[in-house]
Amino acid sequence: MNSKKIIHLSTTQKIMLSFLCAILVGSFLLALPISSATGEAVPYIDALFTATTSICVTGLVTVPTYSTWSVWGQIVILFLIQLGGLGVITVMYGVMMGLHRRLGLGNRWMLQDVFNLNNISGIVKFLRKVLIGTLVVEGCGALLYMTVFVPEYGLRGIWISIFNAVSAFCNAGMDIMAEDSLCGYIFQPMVNLVTMLLIILGGLGYIVWWDVLRVLKNIRSQKLKCFRLLTLHSKIALTVTGILIVVGAAAFYIFEYNNPLTMQDYTVPQRIWASLFQSVTTRTAGFATIPQEDLTNTSAIISVLLMLIGGSPVGTAGGMKTVTIAVLLVSMFATIGNKEDAELFGRNIPKQAVNKSVAVVGMFFIIATLSAILLSAVTEADVIDIVYETVSATATVGLSRNLTSMLNLWGKLIIIVTMYLGRVGPISLVVAFSTQKKNKNIVKNPTEEISVG
Repeated sequence: MNSKKIIHLSTTQKIMLSFLCAILVGSFLLALPISSATGEAVPYIDALFTATTSICVTGLVTVPTYSTWSVWGQIVILFLIQLGGLGVITVMYGVMMGLHRRLGLGNRWMLQDVFNLNNISGIVKFLRKVLIGTLVVEGCGALLYMTVFVPEYGLRGIWISIFNAVSAFCNAGMDIMAEDSLCGYIFQPMVNLVTMLLIILGGLGYIVWWDVLRVLKNIRSQKLKCFRLLTLHSKIALTVTGILIVVGAAAFYIFEYNNPLTMQDYTVPQRIWASLFQSVTTRTAGFATIPQEDLTNTSAIISVLLMLIGGSPVGTAGGMKTVTIAVLLVSMFATIGNKEDAELFGRNIPKQAVNKSVAVVGMFFIIATLSAILLSAVTEADVIDIVYETVSATATVGLSRNLTSMLNLWGKLIIIVTMYLGRVGPISLVVAFSTQKKNKNIVKNPTEEISVG
């Protein structure tokens, strides 16, 4: 009698495989001659790189997006960006809901893990709100973009506006206008403002969206108390995001003030505008209004730090996340101050959150460090350019100091793997911690004291 062995995949394995399958299918479609603007097939390594950077919403490109790909190729890229921004499993279950198929308990558990929620109560409603909210925000962004791009590009401006809106909201940083990203629109207020708003909204995360809307909907008076009514998660995400944007912009303003390659000849308002955009895009959008290779080394280091931090959980941005860094810092200061618990906004931080933060930060530094070492072994680029590239890939940012297009085969493969691990790694860690929480009946080894520090 033949017996069939049933393979049961964990949630982590399903997430990693879903992204991998999407990358492979996307690379196959992009490798077809129909996807190329010239009608000749693009080398597979570049198709694979583009599919990976799209599904991982990174934005690093080895070939110019606007001139390499046909309209069909750009449609494939846009679909991959949307798929990667929302998450493959999220979109898959969204399609199931659209087909009026009921999500079973297993599907709901998986969605809980993907969205990093505490329970499955209302998970289907949450998914529906995520999909609708995404389409509404991207649609509004596209309409605002059209006020600039349609007069400039005609009917093609509609497609450019849609592409840019999805790319900005999903923090992908890819555009189909020019090879130098948005450098031609550095002082265009509408393009800058819409792009920054989409980046910030996508990076804040859906949990913050609904929490803010809940407070605004229920409050009738005493507007100043709105912030106090938010959950601890939203308070941390909004506060850290605001601080990073302001401090980052101030830093870029100071260190680029006399840089002849960037802001030396700008007026004060122009310097403020350019500094603000650089501060926002480094977390983790990838659009650029200033050539990144022209930045001073100090500004490059600040950009690296902002890229590593990234956006907030359960959003479209990458990086270690604002809440992760906040939890890690307050935990560190609590330990230094010999306090038993880490506190934020009058609330104790759960030990599980602290452990998860340590794991996420450690994972990011391991991936970025290994990637930088390997990339330095196969390329002759400057160290600052290599670090910038690998951190950008790990945090799925997409900013580059003009190194991506010059990578050799090994360099491209290293960055492909780095982008993939940078995208699925944090999600996998979140799911792993959630699984541990569900399975508490685990035999533990004896504890023994060790010396640390």
